[in-house]
Amino acid sequence: MQEAYGVAAFRSRQHVMRFEQVLRRYGVPVGVISTPRDISMGCGLSARFPLNRADDARRALREVNTLNLIGLYRAEYDGNRLRVSPLR
Repeated sequence: MQEAYGVAAFRSRQHVMRFEQVLRRYGVPVGVISTPRDISMGCGLSARFPLNRADDARRALREVNTLNLIGLYRAEYDGNRLRVSPLR
């Protein structure tokens, strides 16, 4: 079974929490997760959101300090390994 979701990684926990607040305000189901290992930089926490709400995530970034953004990623777990790639 494959599972794919979006990940927003930041350099500070404060910005992860702010991003989560903004997404919740937009009605996006979001959670705070440990940053996947393939994203080696950052504070150790990231925000997880559904891929079909990526446009809302990009809109939320306008309200958060994007200088602290490491990037938006697509994470896909195929049962054996988590694969992470930049979200386009």
